[in-house]
Amino acid sequence: MDFEEIKKKTKIFVKEELLTLEPWILNVEWEEKLPKLKELRNKAKSEGLWLPQIPTAYGGLGLTNAQHGEVSEILGASPYGHYCLNCQAPDAGNMEILIEFGTDHQKETYLYPLLKGEIRSCFAMTEPDHAGSNPVKMGTIATKENGNYVINGHKWFTSGFDGATFAIVMLVTDPEGKNPHKKASQVIVPTSTEGVEFVRNVSIMGHSSSGWESHAEIKFHEVKVPLSNVLGGDGEGFTIAQKRLGPGRIHHCMRWIGMCERAFDLMCQRAVSREIAEGVMLGEKQTIQNWISECRAEINAARLLVQDAAHKIDVQGAYETRSEISIIKFYCAQVLQKVVDCAIQVHGAKGVTDDTILSLYYRHERAARIYDGADEVHKSRLARSILKKYTNK
Repeated sequence: MDFEEIKKKTKIFVKEELLTLEPWILNVEWEEKLPKLKELRNKAKSEGLWLPQIPTAYGGLGLTNAQHGEVSEILGASPYGHYCLNCQAPDAGNMEILIEFGTDHQKETYLYPLLKGEIRSCFAMTEPDHAGSNPVKMGTIATKENGNYVINGHKWFTSGFDGATFAIVMLVTDPEGKNPHKKASQVIVPTSTEGVEFVRNVSIMGHSSSGWESHAEIKFHEVKVPLSNVLGGDGEGFTIAQKRLGPGRIHHCMRWIGMCERAFDLMCQRAVSREIAEGVMLGEKQTIQNWISECRAEINAARLLVQDAAHKIDVQGAYETRSEISIIKFYCAQVLQKVVDCAIQVHGAKGVTDDTILSLYYRHERAARIYDGADEVHKSRLARSILKKYTNK
């Protein structure tokens, strides 16, 4: 199946299988919607749409970052598009690092069941006592003892922990190390391991409080896992995180653009169908026309920026495209906020109800300006990178 056919089939899948489930699927808890989502995942497999981001050698479609970005935009029209094709965060990122850094045993035990959709995983990095935008400073420590890591620490916003079989945990294995980028490692921890404490699912606006959509607070009390559970090796945690987060931001940004397109479409439909006075439609007002024009331009600009960053990652790698990644992260998050906000305003009182998807978008994606590095952090890093070229003259 060529790429154009993949996109065509994905559009049909989202339109006919997912959008028709609204608003029911948006307003029930995870346990109630899970049977239907399992059915849709099986259908995605049978349609040949499973694992678009994964190399063909591992059973995926082998799309490049740029191509998967285009697919992510299509899937972004529904909150469950990525999940149905098994390319959802955090599993997608965990698959990618297991493919690149996992041992044969790790792949057999964790990767292959994940690829098949038989299990779910989670990624534990953020901590309540340390800034989430600073991955080189963490309080979760792993010491070595009799062939094991002994882990103690506290994590939260561990997406999808509820129901996950294993966690990839970012933790410190060399607290006295002089190089801050070599202190941390990533270690696989089965969630059933003795000493792993599930504290709670943190209530997040716009998200279900259970299952894949949840965000857990967890603690590690003398948790023992074999030294062989490390990914890559001691001190490689930061390097692996950078490889994981770069492509992940491409997928996030293109998903946001898909949401923008759906919000834009709803806004335009409302503008031409809502009569505000005798014979006068909402879309005839200049303010509404300005919003429509500005949103169209900004969505187009965001898409081109993401496509440019995706192509550069495919050619140069994530590390060499850090500036482009920062640009799309904060720019696309801001475009998403503006487009959804304008769409809600055009809908008036209906926009803040759950009769459309707009209120969920607004609640669900306010976090876009925070997660994967707060916008302000990306702007600061980008500015320093730019100014360095001038100070070195």
